[in-house]
Amino acid sequence: MTDPRGTDRATEPASPDTYQGTGARGATAQPAPAGSGAAQPAPAGSGTAGDVPGIDPAGVTAWFAANVEGAIPPLRFELVAGGRSNLTFTVTDRRAHRFVLRRPPTGPLLPTAHDMGREHRIISALGPAGIPVPRAIGYCDDPAVTGAAFYVMELVDGHILREEGDAAAAFDPAGRRRISEGLVDTLAALHALDPDAVGLGDLGRRDGYLERQLRRWYGQYRANRDEQGGPDVADVDRVHERLSAKLPGQGPAGIVHGDYRLDNTVVAPDGTVAAVLDWELCTLGDVLADVGQLLVYWTDPGEASVLAHTATADGGFLTRAELAGRYAEVSGRSLDRIGYYVAFAYWKLACILEGVYVRYARGAMGRDGFDFHDYPDMIRDLAGRALAAAGGES
Repeated sequence: MTDPRGTDRATEPASPDTYQGTGARGATAQPAPAGSGAAQPAPAGSGTAGDVPGIDPAGVTAWFAANVEGAIPPLRFELVAGGRSNLTFTVTDRRAHRFVLRRPPTGPLLPTAHDMGREHRIISALGPAGIPVPRAIGYCDDPAVTGAAFYVMELVDGHILREEGDAAAAFDPAGRRRISEGLVDTLAALHALDPDAVGLGDLGRRDGYLERQLRRWYGQYRANRDEQGGPDVADVDRVHERLSAKLPGQGPAGIVHGDYRLDNTVVAPDGTVAAVLDWELCTLGDVLADVGQLLVYWTDPGEASVLAHTATADGGFLTRAELAGRYAEVSGRSLDRIGYYVAFAYWKLACILEGVYVRYARGAMGRDGFDFHDYPDMIRDLAGRALAAAGGES
């Protein structure tokens, strides 16, 4: 059996890597019968025969029959467009019950990347600890079933707020404020957990988190650039040098999500966080890295979004400054050096997109119709933002 433990694993997620949709406004994860006309994202690829890349229908159906209580074949598989790292599928059985299956991309993978057992282990531990996550249903470590390890979880009802107008269509300004507050409070609750108490004390090394992250992501960036033909962006090198020279001291290690942002959550109709998604980068370390990441993705009204996802530009959300202030208040942590963590988040995202671009260019992400050709420009823009943020950090 695959050991889901590790030492600060680095995989390559991107924006977004969720199972709920392709950016349809008001799209929800509400299970619905196929063909019912419910507001569901259009599948990027679907079928019960062998026409869905990454899925062996016979193998997965047999595994479901043995491991997923209540699943009734035949099963229909839909590749969810929108994920830029692991492949995510909705699985619908004969009675229109729906599940979510996640597996690595097809083709060669970087070492330690895309560990499905690790992600399954994390959500299995955090749910009972009070963190809203999808319920883990099962994990398969046998690559003979469908070519790679995978896990299955429940499909959570709620909204994915990704594009401008998504939030305004579903929530009034008071609801958008509740979303902002709930997002911060959930993050603070995660950071307050004792890793040992929830069974995740061996998830990764606790000390030297930022130093190891800089080394890991820079190594992956260079591997993708030098060995896979990814873009050569000089600012990535410059920022790595500056951040390595200005490392802040790390306090007690906590659980770091690694990619925490609004569109990696499912928001319930009442504005609370129904589930936090995409735990593939979760490890132990400096939790303020999550805060820097959240601020980088947060768009105030009138601003251009980092990745053209602008749900928070709708009025009613907390501003970026208010978001940081609430986190400091709820968590009791100092954000005196938050500029460093913002620069790191921009830089890390540039490194991530380098890997995403390479995977799409070699055809490892299936047929989801995504146009990745502007990624080199996005990588340069992110690296430039990182350099500007690092230059202002003392």
